[in-house]
Amino acid sequence: MCLVNPCLLLSWPPRGECCGVLCHDLPPPPSHSQATHLLPSAAETSSLEKSITLHKRYLAMGWPSSSKYQKLTDEMASQLAVPGPAKLEAVKKLMSKLDANLETQTLAVNELVAYLEQLKLLGRDPRSADPIFAPNGIKTLARYAFESPQRATARGALKVLANSMLLVPNTRREFLTLGHEGTACKQLKEEGPKSWEDAFLLSRVLLLSTYAPNIDLPTLINDHDLAGAVISNLARHAEHMRENPSGPVIPMEDMAVNETLRLLFNVTHFAPLRKPLFTPAIPLIVALLWKQDINPSRPLDPPFSSLINALLNLDFEDPEVQSSLCPQSPEASDQPSRVAARLVTLLDLSLKPGIYAEGELDQLLSPLVGVLAYVEAAATEEVKQYLRATLLPTEKDREEVLGKGTSLGSRVLKLSNNPMTPKLGDVASHLLYSLSDKDASKFVANVGFGYASGFLAKNNIPTPGNMAETSDELAARPFNPVTGQFLDSERVVELPEMTEDEKLREAERLYDLFERLKRTGIIDVQNPVEEAIRSGRFQEMDENRVTEVDSD
Repeated sequence: MCLVNPCLLLSWPPRGECCGVLCHDLPPPPSHSQATHLLPSAAETSSLEKSITLHKRYLAMGWPSSSKYQKLTDEMASQLAVPGPAKLEAVKKLMSKLDANLETQTLAVNELVAYLEQLKLLGRDPRSADPIFAPNGIKTLARYAFESPQRATARGALKVLANSMLLVPNTRREFLTLGHEGTACKQLKEEGPKSWEDAFLLSRVLLLSTYAPNIDLPTLINDHDLAGAVISNLARHAEHMRENPSGPVIPMEDMAVNETLRLLFNVTHFAPLRKPLFTPAIPLIVALLWKQDINPSRPLDPPFSSLINALLNLDFEDPEVQSSLCPQSPEASDQPSRVAARLVTLLDLSLKPGIYAEGELDQLLSPLVGVLAYVEAAATEEVKQYLRATLLPTEKDREEVLGKGTSLGSRVLKLSNNPMTPKLGDVASHLLYSLSDKDASKFVANVGFGYASGFLAKNNIPTPGNMAETSDELAARPFNPVTGQFLDSERVVELPEMTEDEKLREAERLYDLFERLKRTGIIDVQNPVEEAIRSGRFQEMDENRVTEVDSD
């Protein structure tokens, strides 16, 4: 495997750990500058009960998707979402009704859904919505989310709960003190594969829980089968893709798979000792690499970034993994290098000019190059040969100094030495070293000593003895071991002959440099000018000039 775990080179939290979008969110609440003329009047505040009653009627009549329903929802949101006493009073009334119903069980499902929808709208902005985020508020929401026999009610409560955990981090700790995380794992396994929305909401709640200091991931994995829940949901996504290879995009399905992948990444990051239990997810994630076409203008947008990140923490050393990474099916679409080629395509498109800014590359491409290194280490010899032919500099690249060309191999080589992308450079160097069979001589021959020297020194790998002989042995055309360029392609730079005065000035400059170095005491160096004078190769003419004596 690589000498370094590419995951450690990622900044934390990973890109996209939480999309920051509220569940089924509406446009953001009005700004402070808008608040003055949007504050609800006393009459509007007192009409809350009427609004909720109308809301319930629309739900009962099956109008949730109608324009009337949307207009009513927007009106209520604009009236009540502005922070202030009116909003706070509305939140208190809603929470009071929900609390009371836990004991009396008098509200119908449509009524509960209406109240929870209102609460979701009011909770988009934590200001003047304290009862939602208070311990008792989280407790009430969690009971509806995980104890309600009606999925519509549970789903409505999950939306408010997930938004609360996203907006106010302290609610994550509070949620875990209630002990519902085990139920969340169970529901993710049982309900997630049935409903994309349930899969998204339950994955979001569990994902946010992983950031709480009191999370007990080993218990969730061992006792509540969190690994099985994640794998069953990924299996459902892979099955859906096989059944509908050219079907329309389902936004909620995309959101669900991204959230499940983020949950997988976090869990394997925070509980690395349990990652072997998630190894069965590798073939499913690999299959989902073909979930949709790659967007050439943004190749690493979800789901690809989430798929790559999820693979990063998994165990590629498991012998059973190789069959999914290097499929041996006789079908043309399942050639052994198919997976590697998909990853290479993502890398190639991501490195094209103008796709991503240089400042984005470290964070975006480090996981992708790291996964390529894992695939190379676990691959068959046929796939390794494909990766060498694709990612190492070609003979055409050697017509000039390596790293100057435009091939993918040249672009990867430039990444390895780019001071603006230190993490990516380190991972790229490890990949190139692995592609060279982890042989220092082959590595120098493949990339040139100029690119290889820093990596070898940093990793305490001995430098090859005679690099010139190595280059002659490994290539039909001899090449410069430092630059990697073919010797017969090097341009000879003809410098004008130095005048006598220029030679003397250069000799004086060298003499001064050697004397300074000698005075440092760091090394004992013999000044070549002094040595020449002592040996009789120079005679003093005067105090300013010397002339060389012909030793013959």
